[in-house]
Amino acid sequence: MTNRHTSSAEPPPGFGEPEDVPLEFTAFCELHRPRYLSYARVWLTEHSAAAAAVQQAFAEIALCWRELMGSSNPTAHAWEILRGTVAEHTRQDSPAPEHHPAEDDLAILHYVVGLAAPEIADVIGTDAASVAGRLRRTMLREASGW
Repeated sequence: MTNRHTSSAEPPPGFGEPEDVPLEFTAFCELHRPRYLSYARVWLTEHSAAAAAVQQAFAEIALCWRELMGSSNPTAHAWEILRGTVAEHTRQDSPAPEHHPAEDDLAILHYVVGLAAPEIADVIGTDAASVAGRLRRTMLREASGW
């Protein structure tokens, strides 16, 4: 094998991520990166800004990875880190602070990103029944003018 082929098979860690990360963290990133990026693109319309926010979130998740793995719901904690990072980048890109209610995030993940309730549950670290109920309540609440 050439070095070029080897390097394409194992991409280098992303900007800001530690170089020596556990395999589980790498798998977590591969699983969640596309959905995290789709979510970030809703709030940060420029692709590079969305990618930077997601990369920053993964770097923060990497720093507290062991602590997250010891928590009762690592996926939910990682989601909150992503939400906070995207909100921070949104404030940097616009003069008025953006408010990102969690219920709106569910609607975005469902109606804009196109995820079903079980997929959303996987992304945010909760159960599908809870997501479905929250989506119904959001739809009813927002039917009057969202």
